[in-house]
Amino acid sequence: MAFRTSFRSMATSSRQSLKIGMIPADGIGREVLPGAKAAIQALGSSLPKTEFIDLLAGFEYFTKTGTALPQETVEVLKNECDCALFGAVSSPSRKVVGYSSPIVALRKKMDLYANIRPVSSVAPSPEEKPQVDLVVIRENTECLYVKQETQTVGENGKEARATRLITERASRRVGEMAFKTALARPRKHVTIIHKSNVLSITDGLFRETVRAVPTLPGVNGAYDSVTIAEQLVDSAVYRLFREPHIYDVMVAPNLYGDIISDAAAALVGSLGLVPSINAGDTFVMGEPVHGSAPDIAGQDIANPLAAIRSAALMLRHLGYGDGADRIENAVDEVIREGRYLTPDLGGKSKTSEVVSEVVKRI
Repeated sequence: MAFRTSFRSMATSSRQSLKIGMIPADGIGREVLPGAKAAIQALGSSLPKTEFIDLLAGFEYFTKTGTALPQETVEVLKNECDCALFGAVSSPSRKVVGYSSPIVALRKKMDLYANIRPVSSVAPSPEEKPQVDLVVIRENTECLYVKQETQTVGENGKEARATRLITERASRRVGEMAFKTALARPRKHVTIIHKSNVLSITDGLFRETVRAVPTLPGVNGAYDSVTIAEQLVDSAVYRLFREPHIYDVMVAPNLYGDIISDAAAALVGSLGLVPSINAGDTFVMGEPVHGSAPDIAGQDIANPLAAIRSAALMLRHLGYGDGADRIENAVDEVIREGRYLTPDLGGKSKTSEVVSEVVKRI
């Protein structure tokens, strides 16, 4: 399964403790992150002594303090934590003076340059619906998410512009992550997602840089077994719904990766099932793909499985593969059994009930 993919391990045999920053942020983030914590705690002595450090961030925190991401949160993550889990943020769709998304800022400040989002079927699919087993690797620090926007008034009225940044360094790093991920998977296939037929300079640089990863100095044929394909982003979305089985590892600039991974979640039943990690060379932060879902916040019906799976991905990235397997197997059993599912999956269970069932199986 995609969730068992081995990513770059940051574990060391001398690790005596594990300090995990907990940033629930907004909405259902506060309801699903305790489930991830409970799953980790259920592993018991198979992990080093584990400490959870509660940290603040989010739009609600901004409305109270004028700051979405306190500097203290960043400093604690950098100086005290080995990894982190993030819940969800309620970034408004309208412009709010002084506000900027804390998760976007965290990715940049912690240099978490790759967002790794596995999407995989668990329950058998109907005959007309193919199985899904893919990983979207999204560049995490630039593209339009540099948030350099201006608005002026011209002869056509208001004119809004946004700067899109694609660099060789960022494209190379996320490309290397994609090839390393593909190398650890059975199919060993990478699809580069771009729109360089229109954006020939920015997407062209991304495409060319990722394609060149196998030829980098020091690689020495390590990726000879990995096949490379390309797909324009619009046709990639179309084929994702028609032929998801053709994809293995999809690597994309920030915006495309965000859209593609959310679309892929529809193929497996719910955003509430899809996990991710934000990964860098020295730090990793788990984050469920879903948003803060204010319409259901506080009702104990949010799906905790994406957050729990994100905790497992985080542990696997740190080198705790056995613990990650236990969590992922427990989640898969709950899904296949079908007795304890939240409303987004057609069930009637509460968030707390699903967490209890997963913990029992761990």
